[in-house]
Amino acid sequence: MSAGTRAPTDPAGRRVLSAALFASAPAEVLDFLLPLWAGSTLSAGASTVGALIAFEAVLSLLVRPLAGELADRFDQRRVAAAGAGLYALSFAGYALADTLVVAFVAAGLGGAGGALFWVALRAWTGQRAQDGDGTSAYGRLLSAEGQGAFVGYLVAFSLLERGGYPLLFWLGSAACAVAAGSLLRGPRQERARAVTERRERRGAAERRLLPLMVVSAVTAAAEAGLWMLLLLRLQADLGLSPNGIALVFTPGFVVFVLLPAHAHRLTDRLGRTPTMVASFAASALFAAGLAVVSTPPAIAVLWTVAAACFAAQVPVEQATVAAASGGRIGRAMGLYESARLAGVVVGPLVMGLLYEEAGWVAACAAAAATSVLGALVVPYAVRTLGLAQQGTESGPRTGDGGEDREGIDMGIDTDTDKNTGRGAGTDMSEREAARLAAETVLGPKAHARKERRDWYLHTAAFALGQLVLWALDSSWLIWQITDGGVPDDQRGPLVWVGRIWLTIWVIDTIWSWSYTVWPREKKLKSST
Repeated sequence: MSAGTRAPTDPAGRRVLSAALFASAPAEVLDFLLPLWAGSTLSAGASTVGALIAFEAVLSLLVRPLAGELADRFDQRRVAAAGAGLYALSFAGYALADTLVVAFVAAGLGGAGGALFWVALRAWTGQRAQDGDGTSAYGRLLSAEGQGAFVGYLVAFSLLERGGYPLLFWLGSAACAVAAGSLLRGPRQERARAVTERRERRGAAERRLLPLMVVSAVTAAAEAGLWMLLLLRLQADLGLSPNGIALVFTPGFVVFVLLPAHAHRLTDRLGRTPTMVASFAASALFAAGLAVVSTPPAIAVLWTVAAACFAAQVPVEQATVAAASGGRIGRAMGLYESARLAGVVVGPLVMGLLYEEAGWVAACAAAAATSVLGALVVPYAVRTLGLAQQGTESGPRTGDGGEDREGIDMGIDTDTDKNTGRGAGTDMSEREAARLAAETVLGPKAHARKERRDWYLHTAAFALGQLVLWALDSSWLIWQITDGGVPDDQRGPLVWVGRIWLTIWVIDTIWSWSYTVWPREKKLKSST
């Protein structure tokens, strides 16, 4: 089966998504638990905790370009597996740490492991999706990351008080080991094509990507800084407990988990530039809205809208970077990840200083202005890449100097074009034809099997979650079955989350099995 007709749920793809889910669960939770653990277990002060977090972030920032180079030279799944292995060692180190020295070693392993894992995984996704499936492939990957984070937080909040930090760290180590094992399964991937022939283009591709990297870094800084200030405001000014803060962000988080795998149906029609502009505009409205609203429900609504736009933007942005990489997807992803991480590291510091000097409204205004600037600059940044205007998956246009012979680089079979009598000069029509030909069309029965298989995975996760909620006396479903309702003294955020999850599962069940009852397939638009 050719790359263009490869089903998005082939065994290799499923193993990669599984690895992303298993690794993201402990990795996301660690960002939340690390300061609490260091302060309570190691009696570390605020400056020491900050140094520990900064050490991991800076090391990850430094390793990301190297991770991109390794992903271009070697089997990307093996590189990602090595990252997952370092992740596992990092969590084991945290579980065993009784001194700050061991904690810093664990943080270093985690920073390097995260760089190798995520850069290689996104490079693999871009390599496999070159022929027209970029936004949907990156959307599925982002959705798997979100699902992992959801499961991770659910397990962490369920077991922290019962087993303490060591249990969670050991579970995180085991989850990362499972991710590494999943990536090591299957045959070794062939080395990226013509890597040595493309070396001379490295500088040109980086120059094309530079404006987009700057936009990503600056806007990521504003978003990360505003996120930190919002958490502090909800806790200090509005007096919300951690559970109350979780309730504010839950609707947006659910949207961010569920939407990426499906948003490509809209973003592929809109194109990369309108999607990014709309996302930056939504981010600006979110920041500006926070300056004038102060009630948790209003903040939840603003965050949900912004999360929906982010869920659409991130896969498009990543697919755009992959398309403009000149064939060196690993290096491009390494630079992209470095740019965003640099913004995440610097943003909270800058926004924190602005907040202390000028106040909340000024910080919101600065974040909104940064997003508006991103919306204004991103069209230029995308034009600089030299990509075709239609769709987000097309490669660079021919005619941009010697950079374009991307018929090979972007996975288009130029021999086929020659055999069918189409010249290489008709780049726009060929790119569009290749994109349409690459879209996977499943027959009714195959589509029904895919939907049932996805439903089985969703149901397994749902059953596991309900089991954890039942152990915490917080399962709305179990209370309804056994007692006919939830007692007043048992009502809380987890009960509410379980009820929302049940609603989503019911809708997913009806939708997934409708393809079995009423088989149908998605038809392609005519390319003529």
